[in-house]
Amino acid sequence: MNLEQAARQLESLGNPTRLQIYRTLVRAGHAGLPVGGLQERIGIAASTLSHHLKRLVETGLVTQERQATTLICRAHYPAMDALIGYLADECCADAACAALAEPSAAS
Repeated sequence: MNLEQAARQLESLGNPTRLQIYRTLVRAGHAGLPVGGLQERIGIAASTLSHHLKRLVETGLVTQERQATTLICRAHYPAMDALIGYLADECCADAACAALAEPSAAS
């Protein structure tokens, strides 16, 4: 994952409605939810849901699969894992440097 991709994904999740949609899909598990079921759970108009889903699909956080006449939406877990990893993979990487630069409280 690169900085630009992480920024696009985080920006798409920065909208409260999209974040709610995404969390609902994450909770649904690998089976996902049909668009109609997702619309029921979120309680928004179909056109609004479609707009927000498009953005989540464009950033790779959500996938869609047509099963006959039903469109199934799923959280794309590898993308979620990559984003979380990107945010956390260098956690405290500079802590050793910071600890050396700070004077000791005991001194």
